[in-house]
Amino acid sequence: MTEPTPGTEPSREWFRDWFGEEYLELYPHRDEAEAARAVRLYLETVPPKAPVLDLACGGGRHLCELAEAGVEAIGLDLSRVLLAEARRAVPGVPLVRADMRWLPFRDEAFGGLTSFFTSFGYFPSVAEDRHVIQGIRRVLRRGGTFMLDFFNADRVRETLVPRDERCIGDRRVIQTREIVDDTVVKRIRVRDEGTAGGERQFEERVRLYGATELGEMLEAEGLRVDGRYGDYAGGQFDAAAERLILVGAAA
Repeated sequence: MTEPTPGTEPSREWFRDWFGEEYLELYPHRDEAEAARAVRLYLETVPPKAPVLDLACGGGRHLCELAEAGVEAIGLDLSRVLLAEARRAVPGVPLVRADMRWLPFRDEAFGGLTSFFTSFGYFPSVAEDRHVIQGIRRVLRRGGTFMLDFFNADRVRETLVPRDERCIGDRRVIQTREIVDDTVVKRIRVRDEGTAGGERQFEERVRLYGATELGEMLEAEGLRVDGRYGDYAGGQFDAAAERLILVGAAA
């Protein structure tokens, strides 16, 4: 896979539009206690050697927890808006704007890597997701540890809510969900009630990887899976688990 030619316009991809000001306004407060549990699970199960790359760091809530634990970390995200939020949350922590398919770091630059809160499976093809895993292995030194925090695809299939609606201030948010070609497609319509603002539409697409399939993808690229958990407390992964959390090390 090659990087787009400089100067050419990249194709529109849903995450380029969605993770901006609208996303922050609709989801202003993510769960900091949840982030603390996720980081603690990583540090207790596969403690890293610095530095740690937080891949798709978003607004920086996990970076905050890593910093408070005394871990040297670097955050990477594609969204300028979320990186600005992270810069306010964790001043002084290095932040890099880049596409996770093309990590702008030298080989074996990191002793640890985290990918929290379902920040994988965003791309149109399985080959691109594999390319992300190849990049993770490339930037991890041998023995460097990782945590990949994904959702439980089987549970998503069983419990998918086709539609919900809620009000946030003077906005009505309507979300519909369906599974298309092994991908969860969520469409978000934001309607400004009583104003001339009209309606804006966004979309999320995340590929459904099962535990065995995702583990095999990691192993095939040289990332040894040492543990599977179903929640941030370190509970057992099974069909009913909400999360699929894979931890291990670069072989």
